[in-house]
Amino acid sequence: MLVKLENPALFSKVIELISELVSEVRLKVNEFGMSIIAMDPANVAMVGCKFPKSAFSQFESGDEILGINLDDLKRILKRCGVKSSLILEKKDNLLNIQIQDRIKRNFSLSLIEIDSEDKEMPSLEFSSRVELNSIDLIASVEDCGVVADACSFIIGDGKFIIEAKGLNSARSEFSGDEAKIEAENCKSRYSLEYLSKFIKGAKLCEKTILNFANDHPLKMDLRTEGMELSFILAPRVETED
Repeated sequence: MLVKLENPALFSKVIELISELVSEVRLKVNEFGMSIIAMDPANVAMVGCKFPKSAFSQFESGDEILGINLDDLKRILKRCGVKSSLILEKKDNLLNIQIQDRIKRNFSLSLIEIDSEDKEMPSLEFSSRVELNSIDLIASVEDCGVVADACSFIIGDGKFIIEAKGLNSARSEFSGDEAKIEAENCKSRYSLEYLSKFIKGAKLCEKTILNFANDHPLKMDLRTEGMELSFILAPRVETED
């Protein structure tokens, strides 16, 4: 296996995002590209990402599954500069990583055994789909984080509302002018600890797609020309005061 990225900044940022949820992953490489699917240790959130073959300037691989410690990989990727290119090559039980800019720098990362089985992103049905500007979603989630540890995604009267209530409250409201809303009335509550990690991914693309339903998992989809990133988050069950 040998793959080359001319601009590894996006790849580096995605690896850093995933490392906030899980410490070890199975990195799959096949004729279609590179992908990761992983679940966090608390079984609350899942992440899936794909880098298509077209994202790479050089791509030579059969079917490979690489066990990777993300903290180790993240530290190496941070050594890439703005104009660096990145080559990943599997040799025996090592991933050789070459960073090319003015000089060539080489790292070797030991591959690890990961006992967990291959995971697939679950096929879920949703009653609501909202597409909005990522910058607006980020601001609304950050607003909620100021006042509470969870927030509600609400569809009502054709509007999408992000709301958090504790001793204090925060609320953002989107009409059809600010977001594309295809939805039935519903409400579901989610952990802001996880959402705050997810929205770091929203900074990578202009639009974010949210799929959810009443007291149902959330699916957040982020896409750029060279990457697809999805998060799934279990709902926070409402408790009586």
